[in-house]
Parts: sequence; structure tokens; C-alpha cells
Amino acid sequence: MDMHNPPHPVEILGEDILKPLGVSITKAAELLNVSRKTLSKVVNGRGAITSEMALRLEKVFHNPSAGVWLAMQNDYDLWHLKQKELDVTPYQPDAA
Repeated sequence: MDMHNPPHPVEILGEDILKPLGVSITKAAELLNVSRKTLSKVVNGRGAITSEMALRLEKVFHNPSAGVWLAMQNDYDLWHLKQKELDVTPYQPDAA
């Protein structure tokens, strides 16, 4: 069953992790060993959580796991793609 408009994983990162811990984007970028610009793009929804970023998040903040981060990103991306019309032709087997 498809989730209805799943949250972007950055909502979890910003609201459920960084904010409660009182960790700024600058400090989180230092901990993650990424540029502030890179993390800012992700936190502001202009960048996706990649496999590498998911692993970095897991190692720095421990939860959720990299797999959960990637699943959230995948759910978000897939739901939004399903809202678009794709120019494809469904396969129809030849009638014998």
C-alpha cells in the first residue's frame, strides 16, 4: 500500500534529530565531515539523502539506520514520481 505524500527525510533530520539535540547545520556538517553547503541543501529539501549521506547520518547520530534513511528517501521520490504522467507504453503480450 502506497503512503500518501510521505514526508521528505529532511523533515526527520531537522525536526527530530538536529533541533532536539540543539545541533546547528554548521555543527552537523562538521560532525558528518561534509560542507555546510551540502548539508544545507539536504536539510532545506534541495538535495536528496544519498547512500553516502545515509551512512554518515547513521554513524554520527546512530538512529535511524542508513537503510531507513534510504527507504524514506526512496518512498518520497517514488511517491512524487507516481504523481507524474510517464510517457510509456504498457507491455501487452501478443495474442496467439
